[in-house]
Amino acid sequence: MKLTPYRIAIIVLTLATAIIHISLLFPDTLFILNGLGYLAFLVAYFAPLSLAQQNHRLVKGGFIVYTVITILAWVAIGANPPTTLGLITKIIEVLLVVCLLSDRE
Repeated sequence: MKLTPYRIAIIVLTLATAIIHISLLFPDTLFILNGLGYLAFLVAYFAPLSLAQQNHRLVKGGFIVYTVITILAWVAIGANPPTTLGLITKIIEVLLVVCLLSDRE
């Protein structure tokens, strides 16, 4: 798989949101699991795993849905008023969705 600017952005943005969820919000289990979910989708999206490669469109769709659900969950149950870290993380996730949608296989 060729590394395009969109794919580099997908890697960077996913790692950023995963690190935020896992480390900065430690020890909240829900945030840790969310961060690990992002890492799992990142591996499935890029790793040369035959099952993931054969179902790349499904992995991509799942990655997008997972990210959108995370954003919607934050809107529904997030801090009121929103924290700066929460807003930054959601901007990262919106950019991630844009990059995933723009990435052509």
